[in-house]
Amino acid sequence: MYFYIDESGQTGLELFDDNQPFLYYGVLSSEFNLDELSLPHVEKLRNNLGVERLHAAELGNGRLVTIVDDLVALKEKYNLSFDFYRITKKDHAALCFFDQVFDQGNNPAVPWNAYWTPLRYVLVSKVSLLFDEVLLKKSWKARIAINKNFAEKELVEVCQKLLSRVHRLPDERSIEIITDALNWAIKNPSKIYYHASSKDERLQISPNLIGFQSVMHGIATRLENTKSEATKVVVDRQAEFNKAQEWISDLYRNTKKLDEPAGFGPGMPAMDLRHIPSVRIECTPGTESAGLEIVDIYIWIFKRQMEGKPLATELYPLIRGQANGMFNEVSLQALEERWGKWFKELPEPTPEQIGKGKDLLRIDEQRRKKALLI
Repeated sequence: MYFYIDESGQTGLELFDDNQPFLYYGVLSSEFNLDELSLPHVEKLRNNLGVERLHAAELGNGRLVTIVDDLVALKEKYNLSFDFYRITKKDHAALCFFDQVFDQGNNPAVPWNAYWTPLRYVLVSKVSLLFDEVLLKKSWKARIAINKNFAEKELVEVCQKLLSRVHRLPDERSIEIITDALNWAIKNPSKIYYHASSKDERLQISPNLIGFQSVMHGIATRLENTKSEATKVVVDRQAEFNKAQEWISDLYRNTKKLDEPAGFGPGMPAMDLRHIPSVRIECTPGTESAGLEIVDIYIWIFKRQMEGKPLATELYPLIRGQANGMFNEVSLQALEERWGKWFKELPEPTPEQIGKGKDLLRIDEQRRKKALLI
C-alpha cells in the first residue's frame, strides 16, 4: 500500500485564529504508486488547466468541475481510498490543560478512576466548561512556554481563576475533585511539568502532531483490515513540523514489536502499534508528488463540505465514492458523543460489583486525602 498525507488549516502553535479554527489531515491510499503511475494523468490535467501544479484552493469550484470526471476515473482506476481527520484547535488547548493538570500520575489529588477510566471524559467535559477564551489563551501560552518560572506563574493564575468558577458545576463530586486538584496544582506547580522544555517539545504538543498520531493509527487500521504492508508513506514537506512527524512515526515504528496492545485502564482504548508501517515516512515537496497533488484536492472538497461552504454539486461524486473512508475528530464534542453513547450502553452493576467499587473508592480516597495534606 502507498499513502499520501497532506494537511490544511495549519497555523502552528497559534490556536485562536478565528479564520482557521480547525486543522485537517487527509490520507490518500492505494495499492499503486501514484507518484509514478498517475503522473501522466496529472500532467495532462495540469496542461489542460494551464497550471504548474494542481492546487485546489487556486482552482476553486469552477475549474475543479472541469476535471471531476478525470478525478473520478483516477479514483476508480487506482482504487483510491481517502481518510480524513480534524482537530478543533481551541479544544486542543483545553485538552492539553486537562491532560497535564489532571494527570493522576502528576497530581495525586485526582482520584485514580477519574483519570485512568472513561470517567476522565466526564471530568474533562466539566473542567472545559469553566474556561472562557481569555483564560484558555492564557493556559495555552503557559503550556508552550519554555521559561519554567513564567509557565508556573501563569498556571497558578489559571488554576485560581478556575477555582473561582467551580461552584457553577451542578454536582458536588465534580466540584470536590476539581477543587482538590486545582488547589494541589497551585501549591505544587513544579510537579505538574506544565512548560515545554525545548522548541522540539513545543512542536510535540501541537495539534499538528496530535493529528498526525491519528493519521498513523488510521494507516495501521487500514493495513490491518487489508492485511497488507506499507511500501511508501509520503508526507507533504514543510519546514516546521516534519521533524516532529518523523519523531512520532519513528517512535511508533520502533515500539511496534509489542505482542499485545498497551492498555491504559479498564474501559479505555488500547494503544495498538502492531500494524504501524515498518517504513519511514518520506517528507516530499508537493511539487514532486502526484499523489500529494491529488490528496490536496480531496482535502479541499471534504473540508468545504464539512464546513458548509459553497461546493459545486458536480464534485459530490468524489465524496459519495468514499464510503469506505475513515473519519476521526479530536474535539470536546466528539469525545462527548463517543463516550456519552458508551456510558448509556453500560449494563446496570450488580450489588456485588457496587460493593467492590465502594471498597476500591474508599481505599483511593484515603490515598487522595493524604496527598491534600502535603
